[in-house]
Amino acid sequence: MKPDAIYASPLDEIVDFQFDDKVASVFPDMIKRSVPGYSTVIATTGVLAKRYFSRDSRIYDLGCSLGAATLTMRKALQGEQGEIIAVDNSASMIERAKALVAQDSADFPLHFQRADICDIEIKNASMVVLNYTLQFIPPAQRQGLIDTIFQGLRPGGILVLSEKIAFDDAHKQSLFIDLHHSFKKANGYSELEISQKRQAIDNVLTPETIPQHRQRLIQAGFSSADVWFQCFNFASLLAVK
Repeated sequence: MKPDAIYASPLDEIVDFQFDDKVASVFPDMIKRSVPGYSTVIATTGVLAKRYFSRDSRIYDLGCSLGAATLTMRKALQGEQGEIIAVDNSASMIERAKALVAQDSADFPLHFQRADICDIEIKNASMVVLNYTLQFIPPAQRQGLIDTIFQGLRPGGILVLSEKIAFDDAHKQSLFIDLHHSFKKANGYSELEISQKRQAIDNVLTPETIPQHRQRLIQAGFSSADVWFQCFNFASLLAVK
C-alpha cells in the first residue's frame, strides 16, 4: 500500500480535489488514515449483503473507487445467484479496481462500469451502496439520485449511505471537526497536510446533517432510515424500502 504524501509538501497552487491517478495510487492509505470507522463500515457492508441480498437480484456499488465494499460483498455472497454492478466515473479507480479483482478468488459475478452515477439506471436491486459518494454530488442533484435508487430497489431492499456529516449546532460542528483533525494527526498527517487537503476538498465535498439525509430518504419513499454507525463527523445510514 503506497503511503499518501500528496499534500506533504507546500504547494504553490491548491487545486480542487479529484480522483485522478495520483489519488488512486494512494487511496487505501488515504481513506484509512482520513475516515474514522472506515474499516468497520466496509466489513459491515458484507454482513448486510449477506442478510439482504435476494436471489437473482443485483447489488450496485455507486462510487466504488478501488472496490473495497464490492470485494467484501462478493466474498460474502459466494455461491449465490445474482451480480454486483460497481460504478465509478474515475478511469484510474476503475482500472486499479479491476486489477485488484483479478487477484480475487470469489466467484460471485461482478461487472465494472465507468459512468456518472447520476446517469445509471438502477434495476432489480436488493442492495445499493453509496459509501462517501453522495457528498461529492451537487446538492441539487441528490434527491433525484436517491429517488432513482429507491425506484430500482426491490421491496425489502436496502440503501447503505455513508457520508461525512455536518451539524446544525455550532459547538458540535467545531468539536467533531477538531476530533477528526486529531484523528488524522494520530495517523501521521501533519498540520500542513491537513490544511492543504481541506482547502482542496472544500469546493467539491458538501456535507449535510443527518436530518437532511433522513428527510431525503423518507421523501424518496424509504420506510425507515436509521444511523447504524457514527464516529465523529462520519456516519452511515441504513434505509429500507
